[in-house]
Amino acid sequence: MRAHYFQHVPFEGIGNIEDWLIEHHATITGTHFFAHDPMPAVDDIDLLIVMGGPMSVNDEAEFPWLIAEKHFIRTMITAGKPVIGICLGAQLIAAAFGARVAANPHREIGWFKVNGIAHTANQKHLFQFPAEFNAFHWHGETFELPPGAQLLASSEACHHQAFQLGNNVIGLQFHLETTPILARSLLEHGRNDLVAGKPYIQTETAILAAQPSQYAQLKQLMASVLKFML
Repeated sequence: MRAHYFQHVPFEGIGNIEDWLIEHHATITGTHFFAHDPMPAVDDIDLLIVMGGPMSVNDEAEFPWLIAEKHFIRTMITAGKPVIGICLGAQLIAAAFGARVAANPHREIGWFKVNGIAHTANQKHLFQFPAEFNAFHWHGETFELPPGAQLLASSEACHHQAFQLGNNVIGLQFHLETTPILARSLLEHGRNDLVAGKPYIQTETAILAAQPSQYAQLKQLMASVLKFML
């Protein structure tokens, strides 16, 4: 398997996804847009992983590579290849198919519950999240569902938390890839986002108090999503 990731800023890498890819003997390559790396040919990769970042999908004037990135994502999906997007990555998938991405009513930063959407008997092709699970979040925007997509998860702070498009495209607003190193990196570069008194923004102390079991649960769920897509 040839896995390729799109990384938008140095401090938001693929986290525990790398462990899963190594365990499955994948060849791993990446495009670092902040370093002006080129994008691969669609035919040269089997799985695309689109990571997060502090910019908006609407910031094409400031980050013109967003235009080419959306086109590449759309081409990958149209070709029937698996794509997973995380946070900004999920918003990019949505935007690539014409869905609106805009400010969410609440900024959501820290560890908060997410609820999986129960599927009907004729929706066995959809990934089933647990009825309730704890996820790590760091976002201020949200996506509308792209045409044909199915909602997979929701939460109090953000109605659209995850979606599936077709059989092998999944967008996650939350961060299942998070490791302790990634959490600390996000804090180092986004500490100004921790506005006191907001209902869905935890303190740095609360974020760092997460137990190893919480990160282990994220990793296990991330592995389940990747296995399902492939």
